[in-house]
Amino acid sequence: MSEKYRLEHDLLGDRKVPKECYYGIQTLRAKENFQLTGIPISSTPSMINALAYVKKSAALANVELGLLPADVAKAISEASDRIISGRYHDQFIVDVFQGGAGTSTNMNANEVIANIALEIMGREKGEYEYCHPNNHVNCSQSTNDAYPTAFRVALHFELKGLMKGMLALQKSFADKGSEFADVLKMGRTQLQDAVPMTMGQEFNAYATTIGEDIDRIFEAHNLIHEINLGATAIGTGLNAPLDYPCIAIQHLKNLTGIPLETSANLVEATWDTGAYMQVSGVLKRFAIKLSKICSDLRLLSSGPRAGFNEICLPKMQPGSSIMPGKVNPVIPEVINQIAYQVAGGDVAITMASENGQLQLNVMEPVIAYNLFSSINLLTRGCFTLKDKCVTGISANKELCRQMVENSIGIITALNPCIGYENANAIAKQALETNTSVYDLVLEKKLLSKDRLDQILSPENMMSPRFALN
Repeated sequence: MSEKYRLEHDLLGDRKVPKECYYGIQTLRAKENFQLTGIPISSTPSMINALAYVKKSAALANVELGLLPADVAKAISEASDRIISGRYHDQFIVDVFQGGAGTSTNMNANEVIANIALEIMGREKGEYEYCHPNNHVNCSQSTNDAYPTAFRVALHFELKGLMKGMLALQKSFADKGSEFADVLKMGRTQLQDAVPMTMGQEFNAYATTIGEDIDRIFEAHNLIHEINLGATAIGTGLNAPLDYPCIAIQHLKNLTGIPLETSANLVEATWDTGAYMQVSGVLKRFAIKLSKICSDLRLLSSGPRAGFNEICLPKMQPGSSIMPGKVNPVIPEVINQIAYQVAGGDVAITMASENGQLQLNVMEPVIAYNLFSSINLLTRGCFTLKDKCVTGISANKELCRQMVENSIGIITALNPCIGYENANAIAKQALETNTSVYDLVLEKKLLSKDRLDQILSPENMMSPRFALN
């Protein structure tokens, strides 16, 4: 053998593994078998760190129970700490799409940790008699409890990041709501003029709807704190001591700061993916509502001469290779596209969840990929929309006011003061003569200018009872 390789073996035979690599033969086989997306599991660092947390917790529990020598447990713990600190992530090379219910991911972690631990112990990589990926690093575990536990720990941290982005975006809309509190404009239903409102109300509504979704994310977030660590293969706990689940989970809670708890029924918990579907559904809900907001922003900024032109979005880049001067709403457009991707991911998660069979759902890798992908897209999308769009929006206040005064829709706000018959006649004449309702009301002396302006003031649009006092 060349000195650039070491020889490893598994049940299928021997293979040469590059000597500098910390992964081993099973990871190498998985890399060769699953050349699919080109995206390695290390693309989600929180998942790699979560695997290390699980392996360290298992090692601490196993040494406490007398199942691991102290020096081996210490080396595994230190190896895990190094991974958690951000080192060795390049050694996690398995594709995110993989068969085997995550076994390749679990073995990638077992082999990398074992070989780091061997170096800590003063041994060479591959000297597994001193620290074995299965016998020591995977002691008292199965992929079927270690992988989903790590998945949920990673989801905890990813969702916290998403909620941070959502809160920032919510605040930016609320700030605009305050800034635009005195901007009177027409509200619209079915893309037709409806009744007057303020732009502040419009933007505050966006902030409110994002706040509702933050609450829903928080509720779904709590569902993933129930884990099946200690279930081993199918939930019966085979090959794990009776006290192992309680001890291992306590260590995991201490290491991560997450309020984890053991599932009431480990057999059910080993195949159930309901929590993932719940999280995915909430992500889709937020994505679709955010897409609706961005479609509104595109409409409200359309023009500048032949559209609504009620707001101006920040100019981010030239919009056309052929039309000079054109600037497109590229940030809202890309958020729309994120929403479509998240909705598609939800379909994949739904189908993968349905295909769980008997005591295990082997499709968790595709569930994990789509959840992490959706969360990452939405988190980045929130900050992008906030920083590159919402914060820089300005209102075309005078144009908005002119559209209100020229709109037939303001007659509804005047109806309680001039009566339905007068209002109906004014609306009809305004349409037939292309005259503004505002001017006709003054011309017919139905209201004084001061009273008319008072009724159509931003304050009254926010609190309609003001006009009747």
